[in-house]
Amino acid sequence: MYKLKPLSKVLKYTLLSSLSVGAAVPTLAFAEDDKVEKNIEKIAVVGTRAAPRSIGDSPVPVDVISAEEFNKQGSTDMVSMLQTTVPSFNVNEQPINDASSLVRPANLRGMAADHTLVLVNGKRRHRSAVITFLGGGLSDGAQGPDLSVIPSVAIKQVEVLRDGAAAQYGSDAIAGVINFVLNDASEGGRFEVKHGSYYEGDGDTLQVAGNIGLPLTDKGFANFSFEFKEADPTSRSVQRDDAASLIAGGNNFVGVPAQVWGNPEFKNDVKVFGNFGLELSNDSEAYMFLNYAEREVEGGFYFRNPHNRGGVYDGGTNDDDQQLLLVADLTADMSGNCPMDIQTGSNVLNNPRYVDEVANNPDCFAFNEMFPGGFTPKFGGKIVDSSIAVGTKGESNAFIDELMYDISFYAGSNEVDFMISNTINPSLGPDTPTSFKPGKYIQSEQSLNIDFSKYIDNFNDGALNVAGGFEFRHESYESIAGDYKSWEIGPLAAQGFGIGSNGFPGLSAKSAGKNDRDSFATYIDVEYNVTDDFMLSGALRFEDFSDFGSTTKGKLAGRYQLNDEFAIRGAFSTGFKAPTIGQSTVRNVTTAFGTDGALIDRATLPPTDPISVLKGGTALTPEESEAISFGVVAELDNGLFVTADYFNIDVSDRIATVSGIKLTSDDIDLLLAQGVQDASSFSEVSYFTNDFDTSTEGLDVVANYSADFMDGENKYALAYNWTKTEVTQHSENISTERVRMIEENLPEHRWSFTTTHSNEGWRAMVRVNYFAGIYEDHLDSALPIEDISAEFTIDAEVAYDVTESFEVILGAKNLLDETPDENTMWDTEVAGAQYPVTSPIGINGGFYYLKGVYKF
Repeated sequence: MYKLKPLSKVLKYTLLSSLSVGAAVPTLAFAEDDKVEKNIEKIAVVGTRAAPRSIGDSPVPVDVISAEEFNKQGSTDMVSMLQTTVPSFNVNEQPINDASSLVRPANLRGMAADHTLVLVNGKRRHRSAVITFLGGGLSDGAQGPDLSVIPSVAIKQVEVLRDGAAAQYGSDAIAGVINFVLNDASEGGRFEVKHGSYYEGDGDTLQVAGNIGLPLTDKGFANFSFEFKEADPTSRSVQRDDAASLIAGGNNFVGVPAQVWGNPEFKNDVKVFGNFGLELSNDSEAYMFLNYAEREVEGGFYFRNPHNRGGVYDGGTNDDDQQLLLVADLTADMSGNCPMDIQTGSNVLNNPRYVDEVANNPDCFAFNEMFPGGFTPKFGGKIVDSSIAVGTKGESNAFIDELMYDISFYAGSNEVDFMISNTINPSLGPDTPTSFKPGKYIQSEQSLNIDFSKYIDNFNDGALNVAGGFEFRHESYESIAGDYKSWEIGPLAAQGFGIGSNGFPGLSAKSAGKNDRDSFATYIDVEYNVTDDFMLSGALRFEDFSDFGSTTKGKLAGRYQLNDEFAIRGAFSTGFKAPTIGQSTVRNVTTAFGTDGALIDRATLPPTDPISVLKGGTALTPEESEAISFGVVAELDNGLFVTADYFNIDVSDRIATVSGIKLTSDDIDLLLAQGVQDASSFSEVSYFTNDFDTSTEGLDVVANYSADFMDGENKYALAYNWTKTEVTQHSENISTERVRMIEENLPEHRWSFTTTHSNEGWRAMVRVNYFAGIYEDHLDSALPIEDISAEFTIDAEVAYDVTESFEVILGAKNLLDETPDENTMWDTEVAGAQYPVTSPIGINGGFYYLKGVYKF
């Protein structure tokens, strides 16, 4: 296999890469050959040490997960794989949750999805265009990267830095950093096919992936990876009570079930990665990596009842509180004399007045003629993601002897083109289409990084490394209008019919546009090995943004080796997260349960929009954080490796969407008078705001041990996490239910214990997972809530080498088919969800799979 550098050069470049992504982490190099050999195992962030998972010589906790470990599980996407392998990383299913169903928000150490910085080969990864307007409370309004575009087959290893690190990386690294190291082999490869299905018989998944390493002349490598996946939807639903009542009343057009809770369908999920390196001279090299990914996702929305869906069927009530049908007059001069007092009863289709005066009257119209059983929109989108990074790094003696440098440029883009079908623009009446493309969001980022590092091997009887650098970034968020009929104000709008594609109204041309900003950062990072046993590090970073100003953050960390087996470590850091361009400018309308329990159209508007300002909106400012961590590392003579680390993160002025705020008739009249024409289109509004503070503390424990057993080897791994969050301050714009979701929607205790036995030609793995109970406000409304019990699940896998090149794997995720406690009768009747949808073990039950791997 091609080796890009001699050993001494590899060590230096590895150190520089570490400094680029986190200078406080690596252990410094030594000049002597024996110490060089020792140090190769102890560079933390780039993870050159093969085992154990958490690097013991780092002053802060780091998990290193190999590609082999990723392959020992049933999950088929990167987000779920990380949840299996990192105990403080959480993600749940997102059925019927707007754009969150397209890009699921994930949480590290109890923080929101955009509090974790994501790197690929040490370079900042761009954000997703998807903003999680409905993010399960904790991640409401978050805009983080889309991890699912990274195929596991492209990975050499993943490094998870579990510590605040904004002083090294800048914005977003409040919870920590995840660095995906790409495969850099110059020869060999693998091809794998995987097929799986849930025990219920749905969710069939086919995944095909491959990787190949090729030489790039005799001085470089070209490594290519691809993945293709398709997955059928799942359903864990029961019939809603209103749908059941309609069927009992004789309406045979209602679906069974009327509303589906389950995984969305994935179509044509394609991911491609390339990683390249080329030696330019003995002291320099060039590198490049790039990716392209696209997928189409389609899920469900809420059922529209054919008697009382607002803006479509709901004609109000009469004096006796009986439901009336909304009927449109199609005549130009409103001369149709259409009835406004038709009672729906148990089935309006059987009402003679409806049949005679509406269905058979060309001058009058009700949407029961088009959708007699109501309708359930199907919502989804096509996501396209691409990036490229190019750079050169090496050693220069031009100005300072043995000065290491790394100069790189990165450009990335993520776009989501929304689609909605089986729905209508009610204001267009019978002329409405039933499928729409309601608009597109595009997130684009470019950055130029210049990093330097100088190692001094004899500084005041110790070893010193000084690093510094500059970063220039440009980012933009663009909103592209949907097709005209998805936002058109049709002729029936004046008669009380809703505007825009129902469920996800299109983005209008007036709201379309592009917003951008620039930022500049400079940092200095110093790491000092005072003695062989005592190390100190410090970092300081200044960053200036064109839209809100500048900030300076710092970090101090240290580690002390008590004896041959035990060490202590700790860190203190300040951090920040800049508001994203999307959070400051995006417009979105979605269907949600309102504060009174009814389905409503809720608009998320920029905080400086006149409607938002009327309801308390102001321009966003950065979130600020302070974090401490301290822990112990034990590397015992018998091979047992244990780390235990406590952390505490205080975040002030957190950015999130406010709970839905009702617009009163007086509000609407005032806004219309000010020229805000769309003020009458929304029942509730929301906007982004710096509106609450939190304090999060926790404990991570990782232990690894291996021993010979039955002519083979057994490996044991325990990973435990305790995390608790308290909302220490919030305004009245954040509801009580939302506060409790932030504090209790993630399991406070979570652990996994994995045993793997390897023998000649075969291996077996069993993993036991525990998730503590959580709280769920199921419908994000004032409806009754759920306390969800703790759960155990078991994963198992058996692999057999048919030949030296071909391996067959049979496994199951959630082997015993565990499901969460069923929802209460009230929740089940209202919306038809059989299980709490944010349960950490998921709602789909067991998943079995068969996988074949060919290596060459």
